[in-house]
Amino acid sequence: MVEPFDVVDLIRAKRDHGTLSSAQIGWMVDAYTRGYIADEQMSAMAMAIFLNGMERTEIHDLTLAMVASGERLDFAGLTKKTTDKHSTGGVGDKITLPLAPLVASFGVAVPQLSGRGLGHTGGTLDKLESIPGWRASLTPEEFFSQLESVGAVICAAGAKLAPADGKLYALRDITGTVESIPLIASSIMSKKIAEGTAALVLDVKFGSGAFLQDPAIGRQLAETMVRLGTDAGVATVALLTNMNVPLGLAIGNANEVRESVEVLAGGGPADVVELTLALAREMLALAGHPDADVEKALANGSAMDTWRRMIVAQGGDPDAALPTPQHTQVVTAPRSGVLVRQDARPFGIGAWRLGAGRARQEDPVQHAAGIDLHAKPGDTVTAGQPLFTMSTDDDARFERALEAIEGSYEIGDAGTAIQTGGALIQGRITA
Repeated sequence: MVEPFDVVDLIRAKRDHGTLSSAQIGWMVDAYTRGYIADEQMSAMAMAIFLNGMERTEIHDLTLAMVASGERLDFAGLTKKTTDKHSTGGVGDKITLPLAPLVASFGVAVPQLSGRGLGHTGGTLDKLESIPGWRASLTPEEFFSQLESVGAVICAAGAKLAPADGKLYALRDITGTVESIPLIASSIMSKKIAEGTAALVLDVKFGSGAFLQDPAIGRQLAETMVRLGTDAGVATVALLTNMNVPLGLAIGNANEVRESVEVLAGGGPADVVELTLALAREMLALAGHPDADVEKALANGSAMDTWRRMIVAQGGDPDAALPTPQHTQVVTAPRSGVLVRQDARPFGIGAWRLGAGRARQEDPVQHAAGIDLHAKPGDTVTAGQPLFTMSTDDDARFERALEAIEGSYEIGDAGTAIQTGGALIQGRITA
């Protein structure tokens, strides 16, 4: 086979701020997927894109080329409309857990293909695997059957969906090219388009605990992804949300499941409830239910009923006790006053060091490890009052977790301005 292009020419073109054609991008993605283009060559291309960006047409072509590298799910056989959500990730972000059954309780199918955590952000599958018996891997038959009968599925994505993205993502992670809008947008949207959902709501986070800390860059990413989804025929909306402060009070795995169940039972932290309801309204509006009473579905137990059916369908026991840690350590307030700052990222890193996360994809996680917050910015505290509790199965981990968290929170006098926080939802982006 004679290759139509020379990858070095394409690298040079992108290095020198050139624009690649649709044919060039399509060939490059295919050639990399089948191994003709070497990792070191694709690393050079990724860095050129990271430094010089891509035009809108290039990002569109890159996304569709990655979709074309594998299979595409087809939900035409379902009797329900499909709608999905994707979050760019943050600290304490367990929203998928209460959200999927809440939306599904209105007769909508939610095919939530999720991943595992890496670094300071947690993974939805890791959280759910805290539930005894629950399994992330489903056969295609099980997947479609559960969508039809229960409506909500949270499971691992198959390797056949956008395999080019899987290869490129692993490369970006070890070459310092993760924080690139063209590469992030094409990565997320290639998987979501391949997933085949009719509608998609994006939760794009900015701030201390997000991958993109600048809200202006977060908005740019959201706008790029909404355009990609719309151009591909997927009804797409994005919410721009604040991740300066951890979301909710639980950071970890089992404790985040516990907090999610509290939300489904009509309680839970106000910020988790607020974002769950906002995303549910957007998802249901795109699925043809603009007037859905999502608050009522939490209050009357219908969302909880769907949660229990979803867990049971995937082998889990919704009534089983969740894992508990072997060791805990409480950190108390050094003085009385108002908690004015609580930076999300250091708390995420602290939970990771306690064992809640992993440094490599193959590493195990401790399901009982994590941090439970007892106060949020704006709360009045007294000297000696618990601020947060750290949990782990290995007490040697406390020291490094505390090193990560040190200096990330601050108690001020009454009337001191709250330095982090602000409105949780700070924008809505449509096509």
